[in-house]
Amino acid sequence: MRAEPRDGQELNWQAEFRNSAMEALFLRTLMSYHACQLRVALIVIAGLFLAFSLADFAVLGPGRPFMALVGMRLTVVLACLLLALAVWRRPAVAHWPLPINLVCLIGLSGLLLTVPLRPDSVGIHVASMVAASMALYLFVPNRLQWMLAANAYLFLGFLIAVRLWAPLPPGLLLTSLLLLGFVNLLGWMTITRIKRLKREQFALLLEERSANRRLKEEIRERQELEARLRHMACTDGLTGIANRRHFFELAEQELRRARRDGTPLALCMVDVDLFKRLNDRHGHAVGDLVLSTVAGCCQAVLRDSDVLGRYGGEEFVIALPLADLGTAAAIAERLREKVSSLKLPMLGEATPLSVTVGISRIEEGESRLDPALLRADRALYEGKARGRNCVVVASRPAPDSGAPEERPLWASGNLTRPDKDATTHAAAGLAALPADEPAPGRS
Repeated sequence: MRAEPRDGQELNWQAEFRNSAMEALFLRTLMSYHACQLRVALIVIAGLFLAFSLADFAVLGPGRPFMALVGMRLTVVLACLLLALAVWRRPAVAHWPLPINLVCLIGLSGLLLTVPLRPDSVGIHVASMVAASMALYLFVPNRLQWMLAANAYLFLGFLIAVRLWAPLPPGLLLTSLLLLGFVNLLGWMTITRIKRLKREQFALLLEERSANRRLKEEIRERQELEARLRHMACTDGLTGIANRRHFFELAEQELRRARRDGTPLALCMVDVDLFKRLNDRHGHAVGDLVLSTVAGCCQAVLRDSDVLGRYGGEEFVIALPLADLGTAAAIAERLREKVSSLKLPMLGEATPLSVTVGISRIEEGESRLDPALLRADRALYEGKARGRNCVVVASRPAPDSGAPEERPLWASGNLTRPDKDATTHAAAGLAALPADEPAPGRS
């Protein structure tokens, strides 16, 4: 089924687009093809006219009629070659009506002059007229109106030349005219169909390109939407860092890499001190600003390979690949100092900003993040119990026991050994908590 024509794609009786801009675009697209076609046609016509000079000499012999025919043929050959040269230098000439129709007029006039100069070759003249008529339709890239005008000139010129210089019997004359008329009708129908098919294909090609552009635009918009959705699904909307789910995806990748390569992996739990009091006193807008500021401080002190995420509320969690406890403590201390040095005008001197950091590392044999996170969480709780604004390194678990091993803790930049009773009391309180719940009293 043929698709319904769209605006700007309807064709007129000449099988051309009614929309002049559309027709101009079509012609520009086919300019190189038409130029090549016209050059070939002109060279072939020039060669044929020269070749028929031999036949003229064989029929007429040397004399004035032969010299007249040679002059006529050389004129046509020269006109064809000049136009072919012009088209070769400038392909746009193939769409100029004046030079094309002028050469057609010269060629048809020369063809008609062969009738009075060779009046005895009526059959050859009829065949030449038929061939010339078909060539005008099929090989010369001209507008249909000029094709019809050139064939009308050829038809009338042949009729007049035959009546004046080579009279034919009425039957043969009628047959010749009917043959020329049939050739013109066939050529008209053929070139009209070819022109229509070419323009319909061009219109379909434009529609396809337009559909492809729309499809590419839709694909691009969809990809942008998917990227935004992925960003929203992986990013905390307030701070712009990884959310909890995405952090654990990235941390699990680092855990697998650390186990495969045998490299250390440290974890940090970061909590904003007295955040609930700050929120109640200054409002949630200031609280959100504080969280964003602390997240920016974290990003400023971390390495490119480190993974930062918002754990929930005022808590942040950091994975430090290729970092032992000493390196992790140094990074955490830089973070603590950077946050402590912040001066936010809306908080004032009465509300200093600080963080407490708990640190642990993935031990040998651990295939999950949970045990190390729990130790970091307990170290964070220990830091809160010590008065906040400090960095605490969690005790390593005993090799054969679930009880923590005594080891030095890092607190506020100083290496100290925790009080045994205080540690035991804190551990007893933490033991009563569910393993998957954060410790209370973080503010």
